[in-house]
Amino acid sequence: MFTGIVEEIGLVKDIKRGEKFYKLTIKAHKVLDGTVLGDSVCTNGVCLTVANLNLDSFEVDVMPETIRKSNLGSLSIGSKLNLERALSVGDRLGGHIVSGHIDGTGEIISFVKEDNAIWLIIKSQTKILKYVVEKGSITIDGISLTVAYVDSKCFKVSIIPHTAKETTLLTKNIGDSVNIECDLIGKYVEKLLNHDSDRKNENRSSLDKDFLKINGFM
Repeated sequence: MFTGIVEEIGLVKDIKRGEKFYKLTIKAHKVLDGTVLGDSVCTNGVCLTVANLNLDSFEVDVMPETIRKSNLGSLSIGSKLNLERALSVGDRLGGHIVSGHIDGTGEIISFVKEDNAIWLIIKSQTKILKYVVEKGSITIDGISLTVAYVDSKCFKVSIIPHTAKETTLLTKNIGDSVNIECDLIGKYVEKLLNHDSDRKNENRSSLDKDFLKINGFM
């Protein structure tokens, strides 16, 4: 698990492309401290496993499903990445609970400056926006942010100077893709409600004429 508080901006040092997968070498410093093989690193919001460690970098494998669902497939050598090590027991939870399992991507459609902050407007699909709640938490490229506005086509977040300085968000351009992870709570609630509804429908559908006849009601 992660918090969405970016620790460091890493740099893509090398990309080895397989038929449907990538092996990335990411230059970093802070996130290497205490990291061992098999540890998880949140990379632009995607939980990836450290497959190899070097003095100034680490390597990860990116499977086909991750390439399809995220913006990692568009990376090139020199691309910047938001990095965060997994949450340790006893750490402050400064952002919110982030799994690193993104729901999909969105597209940046606008940057609007307001005094010392920047409004970032992102459009996305209905299947993602239905989980986005005004004043709720959302993760964009691994960054924990608060939703200030949402409608059926887009949502807005405000970027404070610290976030602008410590992350890659303001290096993006209009039209760029960003990884989105919605808050976990809404997805669990939906699953539980749908499960109860499905069970009721199953019970209802079993009460047909044959069932009643077999059990002596006809």
